[in-house]
Amino acid sequence: MASRSGPAHRGRKPSIWFEVARRAALALPGVQERMSLTGPVFRIGQRRLAWLGEDGVSLLVPIGADEGEMLSEAEPRTFSAAGQLGGHPLLRVHLAYVVQASLRRLLEQAWRERASKQVQRSRSRASAERQPRRGEEPR
Repeated sequence: MASRSGPAHRGRKPSIWFEVARRAALALPGVQERMSLTGPVFRIGQRRLAWLGEDGVSLLVPIGADEGEMLSEAEPRTFSAAGQLGGHPLLRVHLAYVVQASLRRLLEQAWRERASKQVQRSRSRASAERQPRRGEEPR
């Protein structure tokens, strides 16, 4: 009898749209992608930034209740409430319908809420260095 190596339950395969979310999340300082039993998870330190939904085509993002409600009402096909995790409301983002810029802003907001002050300061310094000074040509 042959034994199976590895976990008994494999994570779901991400949809093609997940690649857009991956690029947006990994562009943020300190964000790492890890695999869990349920699929890919983006983390900032020990905190979850976002993860693949159980349907394989949506991203779950912890976000403020007011922001989540506003987005759900404005674009119900793209955003919906997805319960809570540790007392924080979750927003389900349907990756096939979300505009890249909206997804990037949402992940940046979640990042600001979860990243340490030190990581945030390093990002502020890096973006200040990239800004052209008055009278200079942009690089």
